[in-house]
Amino acid sequence: MTQDNFYSSNSQVFWTCKALLDGRTISHKTEIREVRGWRLGAIIHRLRHHYDWPIQAEYRGPQNVAHYSLKADMDRATLRFPQSARALGNSGAAQ
Repeated sequence: MTQDNFYSSNSQVFWTCKALLDGRTISHKTEIREVRGWRLGAIIHRLRHHYDWPIQAEYRGPQNVAHYSLKADMDRATLRFPQSARALGNSGAAQ
């Protein structure tokens, strides 16, 4: 059995990667609204620790809600992509 979908579905991983590559700042609320996902923290953790994405977190509000974005000085060409988001790496730009 493969663990590819342990954290989330492929569409949520793709959405997260695309949103970050598009220069967006995303939160759990954004994920719920746009893709009805619920595992953004797990996806971010995996992108940071397994794929070495330079993701930064800003905690806002009294409940410290995490808002994630890519560091401004990151080099897209050096990013490694999860299987479900590899097309984003091949295109040279988020589509």
